[in-house]
Amino acid sequence: MTPPDSSPGPKRGEVWDVAFDPTVGDEIQKTRNAVVISVDSVGRLALRTVVPITGWDSKYSQWPWMVPLTPTGQNGLTKISAADAFQVKSVSVERFQNRLGVLRSYKVKEVAAAVALCAGYEP
Repeated sequence: MTPPDSSPGPKRGEVWDVAFDPTVGDEIQKTRNAVVISVDSVGRLALRTVVPITGWDSKYSQWPWMVPLTPTGQNGLTKISAADAFQVKSVSVERFQNRLGVLRSYKVKEVAAAVALCAGYEP
C-alpha cells in the first residue's frame, strides 16, 4: 500500500464533504464538511483523522473545543461554521466525497490544539 503522504486524496488542512453515516448514538451524522487534521506522513492505512464542521451557534463561543471558521474563497465554506474537536475521528478515504478547499495553517493548528484539549493535553 502507498503511504498516505505520497497517495492522492485528502491532505492535512483540506476541507471535504465526508459521509459519516451510518452512525450510532450521538455520533456526528450525515454527509457534512470536515477538516483533515492527520499528518500526511503518519499512518499506513487508507484512513484520515478528521474534525467535523457544523454551522456556527453563539453558544459555541463558550466551548474551547469548538473552533470558529469564517468562510473564504480558499476554504470553500459557505457560512460561518465551527470545527467540533470533540467529534474527532478516523475515517476511510472512501468516505471523502468532494474537496471544498483548504484552511490556513494557523486554523489547522487551532483545530489540532482543540483536539489535544479534548484528550486532556495541557501545554
